[in-house]
Amino acid sequence: MTDTSREMAKLACHALAEKKAEDVQVIDIRDISVIADYFVIASANNTNQMQAFVDAVDEELYKAGYTECSKEGNQKSSWVLMDYKDIIVHLFSKEDRLFYDLERIWKDGKMIDPEEL
Repeated sequence: MTDTSREMAKLACHALAEKKAEDVQVIDIRDISVIADYFVIASANNTNQMQAFVDAVDEELYKAGYTECSKEGNQKSSWVLMDYKDIIVHLFSKEDRLFYDLERIWKDGKMIDPEEL
């Protein structure tokens, strides 16, 4: 396990918790995929909250010296993907999170309680 990716996931979870993100989940996908080490998944109630989560994660990781590679989605999106190479942060509206159900799709990964990071 790389300490860097674990620290990044921890920082992202902290930023999301500070902004009161709902149902924050972490999936360790290191053993099943090469695209990243962790997925961090959270739900937002509206687009303003979604943007607050994006800004908080960006700021927290930037202050720690990590920069994102790419971001998919915008202020009007119901799903924003933030790619930091080692971790990918998925922010969803509640409806889209149920629809896409990443937890089911990536069920072969290891679910980690954000408090355990």
